[in-house]
Amino acid sequence: MDNPTLDRGTIEAIVRGYHATPFHVLGPHMVGGHLVIRALEPDAQAVEVGFAQSFSPMTRVPGTALFEAVFPDRDQPDSYVLRVTYADGNVLLHEDTYAFPPALTDLDTYLMGEGTHLHIYEQLGAHAIEMNGVKGVRFAVWAPNAQRVSVVGNFNNWDGRRHPMQFQHEIGVWALFIPGLGEGEVYKYEIKTHYQDYMVTKADPVGFAAELRPNNASIVWDIDKYAWGDKDWLAQREERNAPDKPISIYELHLGSWRRRDGWQWLTYQDLIDDLIPYVKDMGFTHIELLPVSEHPFDGSWGYQVTGFFAPSSRYGSPDDFMAFIDACHQADLGVLIDWVPAHFPTDEHGLGFFDGTHLYEHSDPRQGTQPDWGTYVFNYGRNEVAQFLISNAIFWLKKYHIDGLRVDAVASMLYLDFSRKPGEWVANRFGGRENLEAIGFIRRFNDELHQLFPAAITIAEESTSFPGVTRATTEGGLGFDYKWNMGWMHDTLQFFKNEPIYRSFHHGTLTFSLLYAFSEKFLLPFSHDEVVHLKKSMLDKMPGDVWQKFANLRLLYGYQWSHPGKKLLFMGGEFGQWREWSEARSLDWHLLGEDPRHGQLQACLRRLNELYQHEAALHEEEYSWEGFQWIDLHDYERSILSYARLSPNTGESIQVILNFTPIVRHDYRLGVPKPGTYEEIFNSDSVEFGGSNVINTPRPTLNTPWHGQPNSIELTLPPLGAVFLKHVADEQ
Repeated sequence: MDNPTLDRGTIEAIVRGYHATPFHVLGPHMVGGHLVIRALEPDAQAVEVGFAQSFSPMTRVPGTALFEAVFPDRDQPDSYVLRVTYADGNVLLHEDTYAFPPALTDLDTYLMGEGTHLHIYEQLGAHAIEMNGVKGVRFAVWAPNAQRVSVVGNFNNWDGRRHPMQFQHEIGVWALFIPGLGEGEVYKYEIKTHYQDYMVTKADPVGFAAELRPNNASIVWDIDKYAWGDKDWLAQREERNAPDKPISIYELHLGSWRRRDGWQWLTYQDLIDDLIPYVKDMGFTHIELLPVSEHPFDGSWGYQVTGFFAPSSRYGSPDDFMAFIDACHQADLGVLIDWVPAHFPTDEHGLGFFDGTHLYEHSDPRQGTQPDWGTYVFNYGRNEVAQFLISNAIFWLKKYHIDGLRVDAVASMLYLDFSRKPGEWVANRFGGRENLEAIGFIRRFNDELHQLFPAAITIAEESTSFPGVTRATTEGGLGFDYKWNMGWMHDTLQFFKNEPIYRSFHHGTLTFSLLYAFSEKFLLPFSHDEVVHLKKSMLDKMPGDVWQKFANLRLLYGYQWSHPGKKLLFMGGEFGQWREWSEARSLDWHLLGEDPRHGQLQACLRRLNELYQHEAALHEEEYSWEGFQWIDLHDYERSILSYARLSPNTGESIQVILNFTPIVRHDYRLGVPKPGTYEEIFNSDSVEFGGSNVINTPRPTLNTPWHGQPNSIELTLPPLGAVFLKHVADEQ
């Protein structure tokens, strides 16, 4: 029997799966004063409509899986169910998806349409909600150029014919409420494109949880049910993250910090039990996690993200990750995460060519691909893309209470010719190499985050001399709070690789950093990138025999912790890992039981962190000359540097003397500002740290001006040693 209410073209579009507005056809409709209910049920033998306990059969449109029932004397129903009988005899009873409107609110539609919605994760993605008294999941995805989008999963045998979504033309979003689903449901979006025969199944770009690789589907998750206990931390976070407070960061990769039984990842709960006490004992103020967003390839370390809104399932659920952050905060540890808005991988289930067009990336490969990493580059000039990324940044701070974001690969965003040869890039509208859209995006990102979360910080991994990275956007800057000092890191490591006998020729490599130290708010990093790809571990970079390697590394850390700028050290460096880091294995914790020098190096780091936190002169003023004064920068022949760190508020100072050779320097005279007694508060050559114990007892000043200071003291400088002195008593 021919269908009485639909034309053949409409039937064809619904059945073949290219009708963009299935709600115009499926579900309940009033047609000519009669109630008509239609359902698309592939593989069904029979379908019935049930009102209360009364069921009426539906009629199959010949040759299709479309069923229809007409009720001449019934109004639009409040509720009904479908009873589906399959050929094998199984019977399924369920609510009709198309009896529930999928629409977003007018305000959300307006904001998303103009690309200014800062919380798209509240609307897009999968949300377990209740509609008309029925529990289910509302799905919504941005795919403006798709011909059809369906939700697929175990619940419908991954059959894209069963749950086609409704298209909202004004914002390019497809939406659908599916009753009866809940948390834990696995799903994807099946996208029929306008390319003939090209259909692709994508993970949810705003999915809150994801399957463990090699599986890659999204998982419905309620991210609002966790009960947080970090109220006290959040109340004082602004003070903890302030420029005049100590920030000492332990950078780590969750999957390789330590492993159970030598191979198994620690869970988030394991990390609560093991990692947090360790980091607290070592005296760090913050941890920084290599990207936690879901990623399929372990070897990318998390920097090739496919699930921007989903914490990695490798270590547990989203709630487990929240519990980990909560525990960090309750232990007075800040949590920073690496955030990757510069690029994304080409995995088929990811963002690339999402709806059959270059939706998130540029279509021109000279703009849309990153040759270094074989990835796609975001199109920052598209409002919806900028909206997606900024909402993602806000999401981590709002939903997961993250304390700040370290933005990866900023230089690759700023320059159109980054890692490209002539002819492989497109100039901006003024003919220059700056990516104006990316610069505008970065400024907007920092403005929005700092307005919503004034206590949170943003950090730029930016390796060029781009001006004003940490200057306010109102002053023409990019608006970051801190910038990694990559120049200092590279110069310092290059200097330390030299055998001590040659260091006098490279003295300026160290003093050079103070020519620009206060041009930005710098953070001093020895990061994961410096201990991979044949660069050697921190300990193995150092020259000399084993004793000198440990001594050099203690000296290096003494220099880092006394130099202006916040501190960052990648895991393993604190105890002297010999091997390069690999994401595929644990750090070599067994070294601590095999050689006491590794534990002594740990003790040295612990002491430096303690001093950095408690001595105002070391952290209070790190971004102007008010906090730093050279004592002697010219003693290149003996490879000795000396300077003072100053506290403008307390008037206290700490004198730092660094001996970069293995020669003990007797009767070394140092100029000091106050008469009285000076005491060593740190000596990297202490026997406690594995040194030769060339130490100084408290030293009274001599009334002999030196180094431009009114007083002086005489010291013995330890070999390859760092000495910190503090005035402890006035002259008697």
